[in-house]
Amino acid sequence: MFRSFFIYLSKAAWARKIVTKWSFAWKLASRFIAGENLADGINTIKQLNSKGINATLDHLGEHTDSPEQARKATTDIILAFNAIEEAGIQSNISIKLTQIGLGISTDLCLENLGLILDKAKVYNSFVRIDMEDSPVTQRTLDILQTLRQRGYDNVGVVIQAYLYRSEDDIRKLLEDCYKVRLCKGAYKEPTNIAYPKMQDVNASYDRCAVLLINGALSNDCPKISSDGKIPPIPSLATHDPKRIDFAKIYADKVGLPKDALEFQMLNGIRRDLQEQLVKEGYWVRVYVPYGTEWYPYFMRRLAERPANLWFFIYNFFHH
Repeated sequence: MFRSFFIYLSKAAWARKIVTKWSFAWKLASRFIAGENLADGINTIKQLNSKGINATLDHLGEHTDSPEQARKATTDIILAFNAIEEAGIQSNISIKLTQIGLGISTDLCLENLGLILDKAKVYNSFVRIDMEDSPVTQRTLDILQTLRQRGYDNVGVVIQAYLYRSEDDIRKLLEDCYKVRLCKGAYKEPTNIAYPKMQDVNASYDRCAVLLINGALSNDCPKISSDGKIPPIPSLATHDPKRIDFAKIYADKVGLPKDALEFQMLNGIRRDLQEQLVKEGYWVRVYVPYGTEWYPYFMRRLAERPANLWFFIYNFFHH
């Protein structure tokens, strides 16, 4: 119940106005979010890099409702690429399509996305398209296909294991050697399209991980680039030790090299596990969000983690 409520709050304008004024909300949010400025994101990545961890930088924002906002977001993302290059850090970039105009028009989104991918190409870097909630799943995959037809190969996508369709989507993506970030999924979806029980989501996650590891093998195991910008085919995004152990054992069994696989985690969550994986010789990439539009992201993190939720509720009633 709490999870559904916080996902509802993540989209509620009235709640955003209230919560973003509470200092304790930002105090908790800053555990996951590097800061409100690009410089904060760059500094966080420097610290991660010093521990042998790569990053993907995310300028927070989604569901822009005007072409001007979408273009501003596009400009900010391009500036982030420049800042990564100037700082010499090991990071690529993640984006949300509704941030750059998907909710306004597909053409506007494609135009802005082309500008971002052209900038990434200049720096031999990579863009990960984050997957949002189910109303845009197919549109996101269609845009990915359009980009490939236009000659862009420096782009990958996220697939959510809680959707029934995800195994089929992965099989299709592997036919074209796409780089896929696999996560469990952080939105509230109806039971006719998504597994309602976590045990079923976990089983789906493992099946999807097997598909990606096999796909990497059959595509000659593309390895992570030495500068940490271009990921391998499977990027397994989870903080669940059982999912990680399953993938490690399976990859080892079928002979996928450690540098043809990466594990991804969120900034501020399970630092111990991040560093342990690095010690074991695996590549780890941390998702580093920054920006003033932190509220929806923060609410989805609360929905995922009961400990954070109770801390928030306690502060709410003692504020």
